[in-house]
This record gives sequence, C-alpha cells and structure tokens, in this order.
Amino acid sequence: SFYTAGPMEARAWSVDAGASAVEAAGKIHSDLARGFIRAETISFADYIELGGEAGAKAKGKMRLEGKEYAVQDGDVMLFRFNV
Repeated sequence: SFYTAGPMEARAWSVDAGASAVEAAGKIHSDLARGFIRAETISFADYIELGGEAGAKAKGKMRLEGKEYAVQDGDVMLFRFNV
C-alpha cells in the first residue's frame, strides 16, 4: 500500500505488489493514470522522521519517479498529471 497526504487528510491506498506508479495513480482516479507525468515520492520513514513533505524536500529525500517505478510499501506519493 501507499499513502497520499495533504493538509486536511492522509489516506492509505492498496495496490498489488509490484504495481507501477501509473497503476497506483489509477487507484485514486482514472484521470491521474491517463495524464500521469511523474510521482513525487517519499519513504514513510523519512516522511515521519523529517516532519512531512516540507522537511523531506528540504533534506533531499523527495524523489521524482517515472511511469515504470514499482511502488514500495509505505511510499508517500504526490502525483503530477495533466489532462
């Protein structure tokens, strides 16, 4: 499973082991999969340790992953897309 987090809500999403970033985006909404550009990804441990997205980004722990990225259990993801 992977997580999405925002200022008002955090949510866990279940995907099959080995699912690609595009498949994970599609679990949220088909438009995210159709217009997928990249996924901003932070490991759950880094997200907690560094106090969220801003702290992880400041320490260089946020990665940009492409369509072929295999989602890891516990990833915190923000999807960039355009439709």
